[in-house]
Amino acid sequence: MLELPIVENNADARPRKPEWLKVRLPMGENYRSVRNIVDEFKLHTICQSGSCPNMGECWGAGTATFMILGNTCTRSCSFCAVKTGRPNEYDEDEPRRVAEAIWLMKVKHAVITSVNRDELKDRGAEIWYQTVRLVKERCPDTTIETLIPDTKANWEALERMISAGQEVVSHNMETVERLYRKVRPQAKYERSLEQISRIKAFGKRTKSGIMVGLGETPEEVYQIMDDLVAHGCDILTIGQYLQPTKMHLDVAEFVHPEQFAAYQEIGMQKGFKYVESGPLVRSSYHAERHV
Repeated sequence: MLELPIVENNADARPRKPEWLKVRLPMGENYRSVRNIVDEFKLHTICQSGSCPNMGECWGAGTATFMILGNTCTRSCSFCAVKTGRPNEYDEDEPRRVAEAIWLMKVKHAVITSVNRDELKDRGAEIWYQTVRLVKERCPDTTIETLIPDTKANWEALERMISAGQEVVSHNMETVERLYRKVRPQAKYERSLEQISRIKAFGKRTKSGIMVGLGETPEEVYQIMDDLVAHGCDILTIGQYLQPTKMHLDVAEFVHPEQFAAYQEIGMQKGFKYVESGPLVRSSYHAERHV
């Protein structure tokens, strides 16, 4: 009798989320306080827009990563939960509201990021500058980290973005060079490296982040480490890619915590000043340690 081949269900073949990726539900007085401030000042956070798994922990500790220039991105990266489209006009009063919210939260270290605004001639640099300037004026004892987008080689805009006094400037590489077209189709690997190099030349502490579990090899992770160190990157974060929706890239692998520990050790050996590596690590996770 002819035996038919067994066809596996692709959905069942996907790796299942392991125990070490479980997170606590958001709760507590600090969490509610942060949420109330964000809602009151009509602000956006990457915690919410990016579906960050650490929102409960970070908001529970009274911290949040503010996202300026709206919540609609001009890029269509295949890993990111932030919505893509044509953004509305930016809000010129947003810098003041961000500064007031950070003052009310009484945070010692503030993290600010933004969507890509490729349709703007200055890539949103002036709003970036005014936001950092006003936070510094309102909260002079607060240190600031800015996680900035790709300026598409508009180096004048880059200088304006990073010249208002922030202590740390981060620009995420996101993935290894081989996967760039798949993961960041509107970005260029070498251009992002050059942006980090220019930030370092400006005198800032530099930082970048990557995701693993997208199909990269450890050797490719070691190569991007070498490339980042060669371009002046001080701090590296490494975290597990988690699929935001079925429309985004599938998870190729759930990397074991032991491999994250190995990446941290090797990264320090390669010359980074600080490496944060773990399944739930994101760009702004424990950012206060990176100053």
